[in-house]
Amino acid sequence: MKVSSKAHYGLRAMTELARAWGGEPMPLSEIARAEGLSQGYLEQLVATLRRAGLVEATRGAAGGYRLARAPEAITVYEVYRALEGPIALVECAEDGYVAGACEREPLCASRGIWQRVRQAVESVLGTTTLADLVQESAGEGCELEAVRPGFISLETLQQGARKAMCTVR
Repeated sequence: MKVSSKAHYGLRAMTELARAWGGEPMPLSEIARAEGLSQGYLEQLVATLRRAGLVEATRGAAGGYRLARAPEAITVYEVYRALEGPIALVECAEDGYVAGACEREPLCASRGIWQRVRQAVESVLGTTTLADLVQESAGEGCELEAVRPGFISLETLQQGARKAMCTVR
């Protein structure tokens, strides 16, 4: 599974806006410079985030963008969903799948795992806020040890991304 550049860059832009929360609106040029991203591409992403009600625009010389709500009130899942839509690993594990639509469903051994993976990812993204990401990037509240590659249990994932990153040894 791979996250698209749209979701990744959009989340990076949102964390910049979260860092600036409570201050003046942030121009896209400043976000682009801070994150090393194309301003043209950011314009497209921010337009989508604005339509989703996650950012607000201010016009004029001191204009720019700001979060529509506090960083503590915006989850990573909201950002992801605004930019990408629902998480869909396979058709039969999507929201809105009609039972029986796949002729292999009665014999399929893999559908359950894809449903659990989708639920776990949604849980992690849905319990992690922009404020959590800003706090993590500042190294606050977490003594992050070297994270070893390997297995992370579903229970650990469901506790949230921040806690999982801070406790995996």
